[in-house]
Amino acid sequence: MRQFNGFLTDRGSKYAVSGGPVASRAEVKSFLKTLARDKRFAKATHNSWAAILPDDGPVKGDDGEAGAGMVILRMLEREGLHGHIIVVTRWFGGTKLGGDRFRRIQNCVDHYVANAILEARR
Repeated sequence: MRQFNGFLTDRGSKYAVSGGPVASRAEVKSFLKTLARDKRFAKATHNSWAAILPDDGPVKGDDGEAGAGMVILRMLEREGLHGHIIVVTRWFGGTKLGGDRFRRIQNCVDHYVANAILEARR
């Protein structure tokens, strides 16, 4: 599991991005359970995620951040990244971000892909 904690802040909200290889729904569930064992992530406002599984296809979860899982899923599809989960965590800072929240999610996924995935492919 790769984590980039405290990667981004916007108007009080803090974002982090995590991810790792997964091949099944059971592995997705295990990954999310492992992430939630860290109290910081368990107390987060949202842990939105997506993965494209080799046998089951696309799966996603918004965790209350409507549309966030789809944003992550589209970015995984664009990268052609299968068998990998990306989780974007948000700690709400008191100010609603409107559409900017999707840009922050995109920033997190871009950062993860650029730093974690490219390292793994080398």
